[in-house]
Amino acid sequence: MAGIARLPHFAGVILACGCLIGMLGFGPRSGMGFLLTPMSSAHSWGRDVFALALAIQMLLWGAAQPFAGAIADRFGAALVLSVGAVLYALGLAAMAYAGTPAMLHLSAGVMIGFGLAGSSFTVVIGAFGKLMPPQWRSLAFGAGTAAGSFGQFLFSPLAVALIDSYGWRHTLVIFAAIVLLIIPLSLAFAAPRTNGAAAAATAPQQSLVQALTEALGHRSYWLLVLGFFTCGFQIFFIAVHLPAYLVDRGLAAEIGGWTLGVIGLFNMVGAITAGWLSALMPRRYLLSIIYFARAVAILAFIMLPPSAAATLIFGAVLGLLWLSTVPPTSGLVTVMFGTHWLAMLFGFAFFSHQIGGFLGVWLGGLLFERTGSYDLVWWLSILLGLLSAAINLPIVEKPVQRLAAAPA
Repeated sequence: MAGIARLPHFAGVILACGCLIGMLGFGPRSGMGFLLTPMSSAHSWGRDVFALALAIQMLLWGAAQPFAGAIADRFGAALVLSVGAVLYALGLAAMAYAGTPAMLHLSAGVMIGFGLAGSSFTVVIGAFGKLMPPQWRSLAFGAGTAAGSFGQFLFSPLAVALIDSYGWRHTLVIFAAIVLLIIPLSLAFAAPRTNGAAAAATAPQQSLVQALTEALGHRSYWLLVLGFFTCGFQIFFIAVHLPAYLVDRGLAAEIGGWTLGVIGLFNMVGAITAGWLSALMPRRYLLSIIYFARAVAILAFIMLPPSAAATLIFGAVLGLLWLSTVPPTSGLVTVMFGTHWLAMLFGFAFFSHQIGGFLGVWLGGLLFERTGSYDLVWWLSILLGLLSAAINLPIVEKPVQRLAAAPA
């Protein structure tokens, strides 16, 4: 009984540190869209150069995520988070002094991409699944996602202020120093497992190959992965290109900063609500509603005349839907396959998310340079939202046969 009495304390520390890591990992990354214009102007680059660097970042982040998750599942999250934070910080610092497109692609693309794979909230999700009591998991997934959104709310206007006051180079160096705070916070995930998680760990476990074979042969997992593609396409296109889009339409640059900040603020509500709803309703229906609502919100935004009020309202609505896909998506992976390889299996779903992000960021820059407009990408975002709303409906929301047949 004494161990049970201490349980809320340990769970609370793990939750708090995980939320701070989510905030610090996502915050600097969310402010990179504000570097597009000053960096491109300073080096006389087209927008496609910067967009390709961030697209490479999205793709490598996603490609490395299953491997980072597998290492964290096997050896613990603390090591992976610390190494990822160091690489992330080095990439930010090197990006500040990248004088050629190749150096930009290496620093902002390769180094930060691999660094994010190790230091992002995806690794924390796997740790939450193992270390948190089962009744806390949905709330923890939502709270951690909301913390990442608070990072966006905090760092988006901060990026604008720092660039205005100190220049974009010093802003990147400051962000690099902030990211290193992830290292001491990661020590919380070296704590012993809670009683509930430890009991689950005593059950027979799969090998990595067995887990992959089971997941990749599961139809509902593929539907979930395909739907998550749209989430990445939409949010990273908007995060990177919305500030420039608004300036193109005659609005002040500050409106872009405040809009991304509003998205982050309202997603705190959306993510926690999604985590709460994930325990009360079928997660596949929740995902379908989120994707459909995103499509409607984007359609309304691009059809309305440009104004600060309409943009901020769009940011608030989109914020409620921004990362609210994460709690039901990670929850479905947990329901279907359990927690032992959660970081890796969610990492594969996240890879699909990042492929979407790669295409959203890259096509945004490429099509703008070709057509002088973002219109085609906005309409593609709407179409993908409608398709994902339909794709999630047939998901079978129950444990795989291996878990269903296991003794209680």
